[in-house]
Amino acid sequence: MERILEKLVNNSRKAIDEGVYDIKESLPNSGIDLGNVIVNSQHAPLITEVKFSSPALGNIRKISDPIEIAVQMVNGGASALSVLTQPYLFDGSPEFFMKVRKVVEIPMLMKDITIDKVQIDAAKKIGADYFLLIQSLFDKKMILEMDELIDYGHKNGIKVVVEAHTLEEFENACKTNADIVGINNRNLDTLKIDLNTTKNILEKSNSTKIIISESGIESKEDIRFLHKCGARGYLIGTAIMKNENIEQTVRGLVNSI
Repeated sequence: MERILEKLVNNSRKAIDEGVYDIKESLPNSGIDLGNVIVNSQHAPLITEVKFSSPALGNIRKISDPIEIAVQMVNGGASALSVLTQPYLFDGSPEFFMKVRKVVEIPMLMKDITIDKVQIDAAKKIGADYFLLIQSLFDKKMILEMDELIDYGHKNGIKVVVEAHTLEEFENACKTNADIVGINNRNLDTLKIDLNTTKNILEKSNSTKIIISESGIESKEDIRFLHKCGARGYLIGTAIMKNENIEQTVRGLVNSI
């Protein structure tokens, strides 16, 4: 059986080959440093995610207007938005991202399995402030040259979130020029979630990087727990996308701290 990570990488290669990232339009990003927003936030800084499907859950929410969802998230107090641009398994698209970019002013993360500069070029054109790199893809030699991709992003005015799941991946991520390091509570090989992943890693870390926790965050209690562990920001998708009242859900989570 094909491992999930291998499948995700192959899906990105397929999307590249099919021209998914061939963007004609060019939009500006917000120009806002999410790291500063996170550090200076008086409440829980949320990166809320527009995500209709995932490998772990399949369909999360019926595909609808991403603008309506994004506006509700912003009105609820989200500090930033993550929008899926990967079509396979996630039902995302650069078009969804651009629709949202045109109506919101807060920072936006292009959420994808980034393996090629072509995708970073697309991130610049669609107005992304940040793009995602997954540390394990580089540690497992599934793709090479993380530093080159980070530098390429920076030269094009885009910041980088590097995501880790294990202590070794986290330490490697912190050695890079990543602007933000994310701890994914989900094991991408097994898709199992454990919020203690963030706790266990940060107990052993003295990194000065801005750290966010990702995946499996569902409640105010979860955010308070992760905050005590040392996470500074919180990426939340499924728990919000499953809820009928997105604005109210986001507001409640933001006010958990």
